[in-house]
Amino acid sequence: MRFRLPCSAIAIAILVSGSLWAQSATPAAAPAPVAYASLDQVNKLLAQLDQATTAIQADMNKIRVEKWKTDSNSKHQIQNNVDSVQRNLKSALPGMVASLKNAPDDASVTFKLYRNLDALYDVFGTVVEAAGAFGSKDDLQTLTTDLDALETTRRALGERMASLTASKESDLANLRAQIKELRAAVPPPPPTKIVVDDNVPVKKPAKKKPAAKTTKPTAHPPASTSPATPPKQ
Repeated sequence: MRFRLPCSAIAIAILVSGSLWAQSATPAAAPAPVAYASLDQVNKLLAQLDQATTAIQADMNKIRVEKWKTDSNSKHQIQNNVDSVQRNLKSALPGMVASLKNAPDDASVTFKLYRNLDALYDVFGTVVEAAGAFGSKDDLQTLTTDLDALETTRRALGERMASLTASKESDLANLRAQIKELRAAVPPPPPTKIVVDDNVPVKKPAKKKPAAKTTKPTAHPPASTSPATPPKQ
């Protein structure tokens, strides 16, 4: 029976776009001050991620997909997924990690990293599943341990992203409340007074001059002319 990998096309697309994003990323602006507790949480999370991804790269370099017990087409598809994971770990992921170090409390940067880890987990999961079906027991055990470590890091990053979102919403609600209080403290402008002076004479409307009458000339009838008298002979 031919093995069909349940790899998501969306996850592959995110891995590819992540690599392009890393190549075109520009240096971030100066970061805002961050609380020590938040910075410490991010540093621990990124250290955990580095440990997990380092193990994944090392273990994926050891497996030999060409020796797995399946047909050549399935081996080719599995190897493509392995290559996609390794490219993401080497090109896209380091740039996202660096961006999060520069802006630990940036929700958008955190979300980019989380979305990449989510796609990475899906693609790497298909490799682990294939190892269980066609690879050796050692390959399956090693890659399963790596997948669990990646899942732990992904879950922790998702919890932090939810915490950041809740914090931003709370800050926005407080800001709106402060604006409302400031508006209530400002007295309304005094009403506009309209003064009417009864002593001002009312201007009468100017009378229109009657139009000059034009007399029509009297028509005289045309003078009648008598016929000429012929000369006497």
